[in-house]
Amino acid sequence: MPKLNSNLISQNLELPNAEVILYPRLFQPPESYQLLTQLLNQIEWKHEPIKIFGKSVLQPRLTAYYGTQAYTYSGVTMQPLPWNLPLLQIKEKIEPLVNTQFNGVLLNLYRDGQDYIGWHSDDEKELAPGAVIGSLSLGETRRFIFRRRDNHQIKVELNLGDGDFLIMGGETQKFWQHHVPKSAKSTQPRINLTFRVIK
Repeated sequence: MPKLNSNLISQNLELPNAEVILYPRLFQPPESYQLLTQLLNQIEWKHEPIKIFGKSVLQPRLTAYYGTQAYTYSGVTMQPLPWNLPLLQIKEKIEPLVNTQFNGVLLNLYRDGQDYIGWHSDDEKELAPGAVIGSLSLGETRRFIFRRRDNHQIKVELNLGDGDFLIMGGETQKFWQHHVPKSAKSTQPRINLTFRVIK
C-alpha cells in the first residue's frame, strides 16, 4: 500500500488478505454538495447494457467513464471522455493520499435505492496488478458490503456517506468481493467514483 498522509483521520478495516482504509468525510460540505451537483449536471451519464451469463441486460444504475485509457468490464468497452474540472479537483486531492496517479475513473449514479451493483471484484485484466483503487462517495449514504471470495459467509459491512473516501489496495480484489445492495430507505441520488490505474 502506498504511503498515506498521517495528518488526516483514517480507519483501517480489519480484512484479512486486504488493505482497506477509510477516510470519513474527506470531502465535507459545502464542497461535497457542490461536487455532487456539478457531477449530476456535467457528467455524460449513460444507461448501458452489460453481459450476464451471455445475455445483455441494462445496468441497474447510470454510468460514465473518464480518463485517458479505454476500459472493459462485463463485456462493455468504455472509451474515456476527457477529464473535466470537478474530476480533476477530486483527483488532485486524493492522489497524494495514495502516492498514485490515476488515469481513469468509472462513475456510477445510483438514482435512488432501487439502483444497485451486484457482487464483483475490480480485477479486470486492464487494471494494473495490485494497483490501488480510490473510491469516493457523494450524496446519499448507502450500505457497502465486502465478502470473502472463498467463503461467502464472511462479510464486513460499511455505511458509506457523503464525502467518504475508501482505498482498496494490495490483494483486496483477489480475496474479496463487494456490492451495494438495494435500499428501501434511500430516496436521494448517490454518485460513486472509482479511480483506477489502467495499463
